[in-house]
Amino acid sequence: MIGFGKFITKHKKLIVILSVLLLIPAVFGYINTRINYDILSYLPEDIETMVGQQILVDDFKTGAFSMVVLEGMEEKDVAALKTKIEKVESVSNVIWYDSLLDISVPMSMLPDKIKDAFNTEDTTMMAVTFEQSTSADETMDAIKEIRKLTDKQVFVSGMSAIITDTKELSEKETPIYVLIAVILSMIVLGLTMNSFLVPILFMLSIGVAIIYNLGTNIMFGEISYITKALSAVLQLGVTMDYSIFLLHSYEENKVRYPGENDRAMAHAISNTISSVVGSSVTTVAGFLALCFMSFTLGKDLGLVMAKGVVMGVITCVTLLPALILLCEKAIEKTTHRDIIPSLDGVSRFVTKHYITFAVLFLILLVPAVYGNNHTKVYYDLTASLPDSLDSVKANKKLQDEYNMNTTHMLLIKNDVSSKDYRDMMNQIRNLDGVQWVIGLDSVVGPSVPISMLPESLISTVRTDLYQLELISSSYKVASDEVNEQIDEINNIVKSYSEDSLVVGEAPLTKDLIDITDIDFKNVNIVSIGVIFLIILILFRSISLPIILVSVIEFAIFVNMGIPYYTGTTLPFIASVVIGTIQLGATVDYAILMTTRYKKERNNGNSKQESITIAHQASIKSIIVSALSFFAATFGVGLYSNIDMISALCSLMSRGALISMVVVIFVLPAMFMIFDKAICKTSMKFGIKEN
Repeated sequence: MIGFGKFITKHKKLIVILSVLLLIPAVFGYINTRINYDILSYLPEDIETMVGQQILVDDFKTGAFSMVVLEGMEEKDVAALKTKIEKVESVSNVIWYDSLLDISVPMSMLPDKIKDAFNTEDTTMMAVTFEQSTSADETMDAIKEIRKLTDKQVFVSGMSAIITDTKELSEKETPIYVLIAVILSMIVLGLTMNSFLVPILFMLSIGVAIIYNLGTNIMFGEISYITKALSAVLQLGVTMDYSIFLLHSYEENKVRYPGENDRAMAHAISNTISSVVGSSVTTVAGFLALCFMSFTLGKDLGLVMAKGVVMGVITCVTLLPALILLCEKAIEKTTHRDIIPSLDGVSRFVTKHYITFAVLFLILLVPAVYGNNHTKVYYDLTASLPDSLDSVKANKKLQDEYNMNTTHMLLIKNDVSSKDYRDMMNQIRNLDGVQWVIGLDSVVGPSVPISMLPESLISTVRTDLYQLELISSSYKVASDEVNEQIDEINNIVKSYSEDSLVVGEAPLTKDLIDITDIDFKNVNIVSIGVIFLIILILFRSISLPIILVSVIEFAIFVNMGIPYYTGTTLPFIASVVIGTIQLGATVDYAILMTTRYKKERNNGNSKQESITIAHQASIKSIIVSALSFFAATFGVGLYSNIDMISALCSLMSRGALISMVVVIFVLPAMFMIFDKAICKTSMKFGIKEN
């Protein structure tokens, strides 16, 4: 690797120029990568609810569905607004009172169950269907256009409205996330590095890697808004280690080769490549473990972050060395004394009182595991958004005025007999929490014969294969009550027609709950297994992977257990991915200390002396790295109004500090206790090298 290092130092100006030129296609790729704001679209395509959603698009030309509540408007004004909405591009159909009867006919002609379902004393409600899917750009544009059509009180509810508002909020906040992460990281680095210019060079190098990563996402076609919002912040926090290691190695080699900065940097590059391979591979493996989720948001985040780590390593050993060498004089002019004092006393204290820390580990383990296993999570995507959003207000309006929390859609095969169809609908109407069931059978009767219904309405709810029924539920999405209700509806429907389907936001969310519960277990097993294997190969040891993974898993249990004791409910995605992220991102701390511990034991030092030296050599790097990760994520957690992002960043920032404390105080205790076992179960460990 020394040859590669010499090449970089020799062509440092060319490296910088090429790095800048590569930003051009990267920015182009970033601009042209579509962002997906629909979390439910990441469910497996072959499950019944997703198949049903596709049938709605293909057969009914109804990709999305919204209930629009109009407040304080006369019937003629509502009819005029309905006509305007129908003309909005991508609106498939608008169903209101005049869809059934001419507006000159009194509303009293409607069956009471329909009249009462769509009207209150001060409001009326219409159903709007869209041609494209829930999260399609065309659907979101249509939502915005509908909101602009009148200055009256118009409340557009449904998932498409939620996604539209999420997009606007995310686009406004994401640049601020990066700014907060950069500023706070710069403060930490400015205080912990011995030069005020070095943090700027770190940020330039990592910033270029982040842009490369975001630009190359175009190969995926699209990424989720959560991935977009978190990837830059995560990449900044996770890859900072490599920059710090390069600088420390460069400073050490400058002492070895005084006055030969290029030579010192060439050796620093070589040392960095050799050293970060193990740690970066574990980090990449941690993120790639997310790809084993059936809920493919994990794959989306995992691939982007794994790629980001690789990009970070590449710029760390190419662009950063070039920048440091070109700015050497400026770095010397901005040097300052170390603010972090010597921590050698801490190292001696830890190894001397290792029994105390081992006992604390055992005492905290039980409540940590219990808290981790009992932390509550929520799946209602609306709950992750601020109440001030128009879509959240609209959903609240539906709940208050019509006692509606969600709408299910039944796709009933047309081969069901009329009698069975009526029996099926009657059973569903009698279920707890069902407000109303509306389809053709609801409006066809003595007062409104089917011949009076317009063809446009009939085609909206009936095709050659299926008939569509809408079910209003008073139960909230993701609640136990609505999930039980969906099971009951499914049982009724399947008893009459195996090929009929129950779809909608609540059924999709129910599937999300079932799938992510399995994913959580699978991802944890895969991430632990893969990182265990990498550590086993890296140290050629049976015992060290067990010790290192156990220590970091303990830190994860503590982190995830805290919400239980504080009464905090987390968004579901946090519980699924945080363990993998924390394991992959902070196991580097443990590997750093273990590598030096092995080196000192192989140099013939005693157990306590080796562990003390390893602790002294790594504690500052661990603290700086953990504080940088904390800084990159803590501010975003405080600022973000999207709880899905805020909770993840808060957990990651707290997890970095917890992992830091555990590695500094608990890991050395494990080494002290199991040193003899480690030496016996590890190849060439504790054997003095000649």
